[in-house]
Amino acid sequence: MSFKKNKYIIVKETLNLKTADFIYKYFLLKRKVTKTLIESNYITKLNFDHGTWNDKQVPDTFSCYADIVMETLLSEMLPVMEKYTKLKLNENYSYARIYKKGDILKRHKDRFSCEISATLNLGGDPWPIFLEPNTKKGIRDESGNYIASDSKGLEINLKPGDMLIYSGCELEHWRNEFKGENCAQVFLHYNNQKTKDAEQNKFDKRHHLGLPSWFCKK
Repeated sequence: MSFKKNKYIIVKETLNLKTADFIYKYFLLKRKVTKTLIESNYITKLNFDHGTWNDKQVPDTFSCYADIVMETLLSEMLPVMEKYTKLKLNENYSYARIYKKGDILKRHKDRFSCEISATLNLGGDPWPIFLEPNTKKGIRDESGNYIASDSKGLEINLKPGDMLIYSGCELEHWRNEFKGENCAQVFLHYNNQKTKDAEQNKFDKRHHLGLPSWFCKK
């Protein structure tokens, strides 16, 4: 399979099971710690630096922008991403979630920072992701509102440690209702160095990896 031709590729066992399970358990503990800190009034629900349940895309589900472990993974996966895409890439940001029963990831395409993306299964119950390989399906109208397709798409099942690399801005992607209890995924986002404005967008416009989203260059 060619990423250049298909705009996606599946990479099996990117992480070994022991490493994936370690990161999975770490992130479960981080969710627990963040919940305790909020309930004890040490931090507020609006303090996104520790993680949040206020993600509008998947409400009431724990997620975290630029967790240090996930940002390290973003950097460590760079050679793998470049190997399979045949592109020179800039690191932008990581975003991780622990999905819960009943969650749905609606059909969407991503913003510019997610031009070349990967979703990496860290652990939990299985939950397929769907891709629409036709880039013309799923569009934005003149007002910028997203109009989803009704395509059945391609169902892709990833085991812990497996990774799907895809063109996040071009391919519509989604997940149907989750029937399990927990499923942890981390999204790793990059730009093609040859894409216009890629250099100005490096690190999602932050000074370097690991910083929160609001800590941007002026």
